[in-house]
Amino acid sequence: MAQTFLDSTELVLNMGPQHPSTHGVLRVIVKLDGEKVLGTECVIGYLHRGVEKIAENRTYQMFAPYVDRMDYVAAISNGLGYCLAVEKLVSAEAPPRAQVVRVILTELNRIASHLLWLGTHALDVGAITPLFYTMREREYALNIFEQYCGARLTTHAFRIGGLQYEVYEDMEKDVLDFCRMFAPKIDEYEELLSGNRIWMERLINVGILNAEDCKAYGVTGPMLRAAGVNWDIRKAMPYSGYDKYDFEVPVRENGDTYDRYIVRMLEMRQSVRILEQAARGIPEGPIMAKVPKVLKPPVGEAYVSIEAPKGELGYFIVSDGSVQPYRLRVRPPSFVNLQALDKMARGSLVADLVAIIGTIDIVLGEVDR
Repeated sequence: MAQTFLDSTELVLNMGPQHPSTHGVLRVIVKLDGEKVLGTECVIGYLHRGVEKIAENRTYQMFAPYVDRMDYVAAISNGLGYCLAVEKLVSAEAPPRAQVVRVILTELNRIASHLLWLGTHALDVGAITPLFYTMREREYALNIFEQYCGARLTTHAFRIGGLQYEVYEDMEKDVLDFCRMFAPKIDEYEELLSGNRIWMERLINVGILNAEDCKAYGVTGPMLRAAGVNWDIRKAMPYSGYDKYDFEVPVRENGDTYDRYIVRMLEMRQSVRILEQAARGIPEGPIMAKVPKVLKPPVGEAYVSIEAPKGELGYFIVSDGSVQPYRLRVRPPSFVNLQALDKMARGSLVADLVAIIGTIDIVLGEVDR
């Protein structure tokens, strides 16, 4: 129905692309009736660098550091997924020692990613203190990354066929010390937030996405598990020896912003469990499989997905037998999960929209690529 400007009760508002609560250069065109959200449209691409096209003009080894710049908060997970996809193409497998160290670094990265999410999500909703707490603990994880490979954020830790470096002296001790330090800190976060009346009122029954909608939109990760679907690629399709570790997949049932918060808190506890088992069981042996220096995978294709902190991260590679991928495509969880924003936001308030964007846990480097 056509409406004149002056008589319209609807308002179209731009959130972003510079708005802090959009977690990067995301622009959301919001249609409002007063404070009520009638609909949203995400405008992305402000951070597009053509990563997938760059892959087709680099050798397999040369492209490996580029993936660290997509979800730069979980760079190690990006690198693991890419290495596993190329290893599947060339029928190579990382040695047992490398696989255990990969799990250690990836789970540390999961915790570091969730800590940044928790601090910024709480800040979006109006709680400042958790940000200082989470950044304090995140530093310990980043220090281990720095000790291992010299990088703290875009951490390039893996090579096709294994690891970039051997573990440093006392790395196992540092990881176990981190676990002992970090486990009680999660209790502190929960004490601050989980039963907080303001926190609960801002999150409970906000941004509900049920299991059917999650499946329809292709939503994965904590958002899917918060809706009651027990799906974690580490359990469903184990990789890097995850089937050898004793851990549980946290699942909730309401699919609201509060349940997504609870799932991520529980995930950090499970990551500590995995880290303790892995750090105590690093086997001896080589850290690299026998992979040619000049990689020319046979003609074919491979798809490998892993459970990244934000959901299913998949790499699809097509080889034409040359030293460069013929085609490479990434299935980033932030990009896929973001499309559910409109469904979650309709009928909520503008303030709820900020909380909903935060609970998706997007990084725009991964959305735009």
